Amino acid sequence: MPLPQDIRPAFQDIQDTLVRSEAPWVQQTPLSSVKVLWVGRETGTWASLHHWKKGYVAPPHKHLAGAHAFIVSGKLQVRNGILNAGDYVYEPAGVLHDATTALDDTTYLFICNGAVLFFDENGFTRYTNWEVMEKLRAPPEASVRAAAAE
Repeated sequence: MPLPQDIRPAFQDIQDTLVRSEAPWVQQTPLSSVKVLWVGRETGTWASLHHWKKGYVAPPHKHLAGAHAFIVSGKLQVRNGILNAGDYVYEPAGVLHDATTALDDTTYLFICNGAVLFFDENGFTRYTNWEVMEKLRAPPEASVRAAAAE
């Protein structure tokens, strides 16, 4: 018996997301790379893998929404604690960080529910949110087309 209405999604781009292991890492600095796994435009949430080489220091920042981190490999100095491979941490909205340092080559899964603001002693320097993550995962030719359209 057919359904009484069409229940197919109106937007096909909200289907399941599959990111293969061979998907590229995006180098952000000589010591840090990211692989965007998923971006939820409707909620502002995103999931990403981050790889930091030993000695990388993430600048001070504030989480404007909760975030989950799972250390896949390596070791991070976060505030006055150390996170090792297999450790999980939840950071609620409003958490302030001083610099976060990779004590070893480190890969971690990061699931963030909103923007992260970065700052230094002079104030706000940049932010990361779902839109930044979406642009990172876009093919290079799509980024060039988007920039040209602006």
